[in-house]
Amino acid sequence: MSSAALRQTFGTPDQIAVMVDLETFVEEQTAEHLERRNLWFPNDLLSADAERENSAEIAELREAARGLPDAARVALALNLLTEEGLPHFHRLIATHLGNESPWSTWNNLWTAEEDRHGCAMRDYVREARIFNMGALERMQYRYIESGFNPDWQQDPYRLLAYTSLQERATQVAHANTARHCSQYESRIQRILAHIAGDESRHYAFYRAAFGGILNRDPNGALYSLLKVMPALAMPGHSMPGYDHMSDVVRRADIYGPRNYQRIVEELIEHWGIAALTGLSAAGRECQEKLMKIPARLARMADYLEAKATGLRHFSFDFIYDRTITI
Repeated sequence: MSSAALRQTFGTPDQIAVMVDLETFVEEQTAEHLERRNLWFPNDLLSADAERENSAEIAELREAARGLPDAARVALALNLLTEEGLPHFHRLIATHLGNESPWSTWNNLWTAEEDRHGCAMRDYVREARIFNMGALERMQYRYIESGFNPDWQQDPYRLLAYTSLQERATQVAHANTARHCSQYESRIQRILAHIAGDESRHYAFYRAAFGGILNRDPNGALYSLLKVMPALAMPGHSMPGYDHMSDVVRRADIYGPRNYQRIVEELIEHWGIAALTGLSAAGRECQEKLMKIPARLARMADYLEAKATGLRHFSFDFIYDRTITI
């Protein structure tokens, strides 16, 4: 086994060979990402410089933020908690893709960019005073403490299938939350737009990486994709209150199963899943099952929407147990 392959320890021998073969492609994709990216910093969006007097600006921000509806605050809390799960994702990528290769170069770059997201959102919610921060911090602590260990069976293909789907889902959630908040407070709309832009570029990288796997090992790629795509476990799904928060966000038309259905359709089309030929019998079976997933997700979305015709009441300690009726 080559020294390059020894760096990649997760996966079958065939998968490891594919991941090593993709290293030059990953270097090219990383270089393209660096050309496209907009490197911003949280302080660019909400300054905390010692020599800048911004008390009037903060007072104006807090007054505007008072108008944010509680459903939007729940979305902001969920988005923030998702971003602050970054340690789990850096660990998972490092574990599955190694620590000494173009994959790890990307992971470190991606982590540095993603780290700004939680920082920017946390700066905003602290300055805007829109939460019971002690309650939110306890929720974040429980999330990080509980870990995030998806059952990927040491399969690097599943990692890249997941990140393709999850980065797009996160981008959609941030962009929709930004639109939901924009009529009340413009600063958070700008922050979320910057974050969503990053997520879109990260999505492009992971989508291309998994596409490279499909080109080299279509049968194996389809099998791994089928293990991930039907039910994406979003970060933080094990947190207390996560299901209720997700229901509020869905009912507020910010993010829900219908959005995920569209993401799945988008990726199936982009990767040309339906047009793949020369597959093994097992590969064709996976292909057929993957092509049926959008219809299954549509039925699930229809069911949830039909079930949610009546109003429902929610309350969360991070918004002082106020009742949300939606």
